[in-house]
Amino acid sequence: MSTTKTEKYRMSFSTGGLFVNESIALAEHYRSGESWAKSQERLLEMGITALPKLSSQARSLREIYTRITYLSEAERVFLVEKADRQEQQAILWLGVCRTYRFIREFAVEVIQDRYQSWRLELGHETFDRFLADKAEWNEHLAQLSPSTCAKLRQVMFRIMREAGVLNEDDNIQAIWLSPGLKTLISEVDPQDLLVFPGAKLPGKMA
Repeated sequence: MSTTKTEKYRMSFSTGGLFVNESIALAEHYRSGESWAKSQERLLEMGITALPKLSSQARSLREIYTRITYLSEAERVFLVEKADRQEQQAILWLGVCRTYRFIREFAVEVIQDRYQSWRLELGHETFDRFLADKAEWNEHLAQLSPSTCAKLRQVMFRIMREAGVLNEDDNIQAIWLSPGLKTLISEVDPQDLLVFPGAKLPGKMA
């Protein structure tokens, strides 16, 4: 555990939710290899987001852009050209989990475990306990203020609802993945399937 004590968690997901429409629009106009500065200028001119303040737009765009970069080219094409709404939400949840290690660990260590044991109700205290446990071994998490922790919890639950991981009553629900989407994800890393409640690794599929 000592190796993670000073390793930073990226916790900048507090800027908003899943950003489904904005993410799809950005993925459609994403240019591989383009610098963030050039992408930001181009995307702001295009008006990808509907946020009123330029600073808010830039901050949100940076987070959306980062999430999209964690998708493979095949996953981005599928997101824009082939996916239905549910699949789009699943792909964007995948991008979130790849971008933010904290959310990925929560998805695998808490959500997947609770789903497998049919403990489907996910209370806020579950997040608080998970964060406190991680903070014991990571000084950057330990330095988060109570107000920041509350904001992160609020936004993370919003993201999970918008992704379909939770329903409106904050109960965990399975996310169905088509065989084609499972294949695309497995080609990058089969372990990524575990961020979806109810999913199994390829070798364990019935």
